[in-house]
Amino acid sequence: MPERTATIASRSGLHARPAALFAEAAGEQPVEVTIAMQGEPADEALDAASILSLMTLGAAKGDVVVLRAEGDGADAALDALVALLETDLDAV
Repeated sequence: MPERTATIASRSGLHARPAALFAEAAGEQPVEVTIAMQGEPADEALDAASILSLMTLGAAKGDVVVLRAEGDGADAALDALVALLETDLDAV
């Protein structure tokens, strides 16, 4: 299963507006994407398209998360979502 790591760049972490923008982008991908804090077991990963899951994750600026997806388009989806997480979405 393809996976990528990303460092949260938004000043507020993955909360409020950044979480909403990321959840929307994850939901638009052709594959299901999961997210977890680096070091957490893959089976505890959360739905990346769920704003509630993202808020529960509690990722702060500078935290490293792991994104995983499987299926056609998984690599491109993960690359796009990593780029989003590594952008300060509070400044957009």
